[in-house]
Amino acid sequence: MLAILGYAMVIVFMALIMKKKMTPFIALITIPLLFAIFGLFLKLYPNHIGGWALKGLESVSVTGVMLLFAIIFFALMLDAGLFDPVTAFVIKLAKGDPVKILVGTAVVAAMVSLNGDGTTTTLICCSAFIPIYKKLDLKMMNLGVLIILQNTIMNLLPWGGPTARAISVLKINESAVLRAVAPGMVISVIYMLFVAAYLGRKERKRLGITNLSAEELNEMTVVKDPKTLDLRRPKMIWPNTILTLGLVGLLVSGLVPSVVLFIIGTAIALLLNYPSSKMQRERLNEHAGDAVQVIILIFAAGIFMGLLTGTGMANAIAQSIGAIIPASLGKFWGLVVAIISAPGVFFLSNDAFYFGVLPVLAETGYQYGFTAQQMGVASLMGQAFHLLSPLVAFIYLLLRLTGLDMGEWQKESGKWALGIFAIFIVVTIATGGVPLMINK
Repeated sequence: MLAILGYAMVIVFMALIMKKKMTPFIALITIPLLFAIFGLFLKLYPNHIGGWALKGLESVSVTGVMLLFAIIFFALMLDAGLFDPVTAFVIKLAKGDPVKILVGTAVVAAMVSLNGDGTTTTLICCSAFIPIYKKLDLKMMNLGVLIILQNTIMNLLPWGGPTARAISVLKINESAVLRAVAPGMVISVIYMLFVAAYLGRKERKRLGITNLSAEELNEMTVVKDPKTLDLRRPKMIWPNTILTLGLVGLLVSGLVPSVVLFIIGTAIALLLNYPSSKMQRERLNEHAGDAVQVIILIFAAGIFMGLLTGTGMANAIAQSIGAIIPASLGKFWGLVVAIISAPGVFFLSNDAFYFGVLPVLAETGYQYGFTAQQMGVASLMGQAFHLLSPLVAFIYLLLRLTGLDMGEWQKESGKWALGIFAIFIVVTIATGGVPLMINK
């Protein structure tokens, strides 16, 4: 009964979001709350709704605070003009060609995603490319799709969240996992470059081919708005560059918690660029609104997961997924796990799937002759869709910055994610990372 209630809750939530009947903030809070209360009437669990919701909030509190200061930090860098040279370089290199700009977006998104952090990737890529897309009237949807799918691919690196969880749960070797998933990752990145070129050609057809002169290109990179010019700090370009690169470097190294880095980084950025207390207050007031719009969704998602997990619905869903597979499919268990992982990591958090579902699937796989290594690799295939899930906190930041609707963005990204999913499975099986079948 708990599993049925859990599935119903997720389906109702997704339907309301996809049909735009509710905002994500309202749906993330009210839907799980109503289903949790309904479960109480059915006497499926004791009444600890408040405690479960609080535990969910606690689980995302650090992420929420980190996002608050990360948004403000990169907004300050944007105000100061740190990304103006990047914008100018890409515009002049592309010479107004949408194909080159979108391919450049895909390349940069893949490179930045090497750090394994979706929030950082989103902030850096959006800060650099949104001005370009606005200047050339390119569709923001393309930016949102390219960022999320390149980050999806690079998220399979051992220091990424899902891979680290699979390694820890099944006690497998991280180098072996990387060798197994690397071929699929490489081909998927190349696939996304072709997708970027295809989308770029569509934009070129829509906007026309514009051969811009040097003067016109320069005109596109010049800031004319007096208020914006007043905020620019061209003399601080190198201090800001050093500060940003140092912060990102420390993020990748993991030596300092990200929340601490962004708090300190924000304070230093304010001191360097806007030393007067009046301007500091103005900058904080200006950007706090955008930050709050994202953070309230993070906390709402925390309540959603807190109630889903606390009521036992998440665990019930996990158990049901493992129980519905016919025994006759045992020799294809690696492929079965790969396919199950797609809806598994979309409807559940990575924690719920890898700590709840994967152990059950792996134990079953052992009986059919599959190894822990093979089960771990197979479970990563569904990550092609995970970052499209409304349970992923940083996507609300991406949607906020690009101004995209969640449902439309999921549909557009999902059709290209299918290609990544297919590549992951086919290449991993072809290279021996997961056998297609085992006759025991």
